[in-house]
Amino acid sequence: MTTSGVVPQARFSAQARLRALQSDIMELILERELEAGDPLPTENELSMVLGVGRNTLRESLKVLQALGVIEIRHGFGMFVAPSNFDALADGLTFRGRLSLRHQGLEALQLVDVRQALESGLIGSSMDVMTAEQLALIEEAVKQMEELAHTGQNFAAADAEFHRRLFEPLNNELLINLMGVFWKVYRKIHVEIGSDNEDLVATAAMHQSIYTAVATGDKVAAAELLNRHFDGIRRRISEAVAV
Repeated sequence: MTTSGVVPQARFSAQARLRALQSDIMELILERELEAGDPLPTENELSMVLGVGRNTLRESLKVLQALGVIEIRHGFGMFVAPSNFDALADGLTFRGRLSLRHQGLEALQLVDVRQALESGLIGSSMDVMTAEQLALIEEAVKQMEELAHTGQNFAAADAEFHRRLFEPLNNELLINLMGVFWKVYRKIHVEIGSDNEDLVATAAMHQSIYTAVATGDKVAAAELLNRHFDGIRRRISEAVAV
């Protein structure tokens, strides 16, 4: 960066070329119909096919590894990476925590997305929920209540409650995304000191959600899930206002 704060055009061009190369590598994976775990061509072959030098290629491969697109196993080669949402979780957690140093906008937006997912999909999940799945949700609530009454944090049981709410949809991507948002949500909780919340009241809120689901009241279940996120939204607003 120059003293005027302007990034030189050459740097922009280099970044654009690297992004284009990363896109080309992903297109090659798709065109060759490679699946998770399949080996990629060697660096020499990729350099020849894509028409780039090995140093430039390696830069792009490192970025794709960080993004979870490929996996580099030293001594074995490069492979299409299995589904891994860790990079997404780490990136969103960083953005959310960084925003707490300013107006908290991105942290609030992350809460909004999780709220929209849960309140919007609960009715569909209730439509296909079995008695056995409902019993597992109740089990998670009881565990939360037991821990709350002894003053113990129940973050793991809380996460399990929300996962079990949407397990009936049999949507692996949704469950993975919810896991990502849960990790982000927990980090934001810790960042703003929300682990001192009223555990008994929080457990009671989850009991109310379970009751609405168990009685088939979709409207109440969606409304309660909406209200469930009011607390964290209020605490984020209070934290950034200090």
